[in-house]
Amino acid sequence: MPESPLRDLLDAVAEKRLSPEEAERQLERRAAADLPLPPPVEPLSSTDAGAASSPFARVDHDRERRRGFPEVVFAPGKTPEQVVAIVRSLSRTASRTLVTRATPELADAVRSAVPEAEWHPDARALVVRREPPPPLDAVVGVLSAGTADQPVAEEAALTAELAGAEVRRLFDVGVAGIHRLLAEADGLRDLHTLVVVAGMEAALAPVVAGLLPCPVIAVPTSAGYGASYRGLAALLALLNSCAPGVTVVNIDNGFGAGYAAALTITHHRRLETAADPPDTPRPGRRR
Repeated sequence: MPESPLRDLLDAVAEKRLSPEEAERQLERRAAADLPLPPPVEPLSSTDAGAASSPFARVDHDRERRRGFPEVVFAPGKTPEQVVAIVRSLSRTASRTLVTRATPELADAVRSAVPEAEWHPDARALVVRREPPPPLDAVVGVLSAGTADQPVAEEAALTAELAGAEVRRLFDVGVAGIHRLLAEADGLRDLHTLVVVAGMEAALAPVVAGLLPCPVIAVPTSAGYGASYRGLAALLALLNSCAPGVTVVNIDNGFGAGYAAALTITHHRRLETAADPPDTPRPGRRR
């Protein structure tokens, strides 16, 4: 894992550069002020990105310690110079940096400035990896109804992989040809959670939830004709699903679904680790 402010504080105590009492006082002051541990959130000035004179971003370098996944960059609305500056800042401390909804032109600009950045055109995303994520010992399934839904599904899959999950992709298995899903159903029963991506009337997620035992995170997409209202019909259909166990994220939000799927697993693993003595077998753990 990248260095964290908390680790720096503990190292200072261990090396006798700081007394335990002073470390305790620092922690109490920060907790009372409800502030992240130092270094503070870093403002990026206009000189970093060649824009106006005031800071345009305050990068959260502490998020990976708090949440297990670093801050993610949403590209739309930002200039290439701003994205480059944020990526450079994050990649100094984050084990992996993810930029979502990137265009090919933005990918070229970022890779020119940060050569180690990887372009994933199917997911419309950029990734900078300093370290591999710790493996979750879990499998997330990502299903899409149609080929038009695949970019959103790939965004979900990439996000879950960056969180340490193994991902099983199954695309173009919508209910218009439900035999395609039924032929694969038995192979999906051992998954820890499922992300189901669908546009039109988004019927795939309720069908999957009626067939399989794992939690389902549904992603309505904007794929569809006029009365789909760019995904609103799919969103409302999913919110009114009669199948229990379906959680719904926003329209086209593959990132949010992949993040939620991985977070469900990582938080459960943390609770298990905290509760179990070392080397205690865990029910259902994949070896």
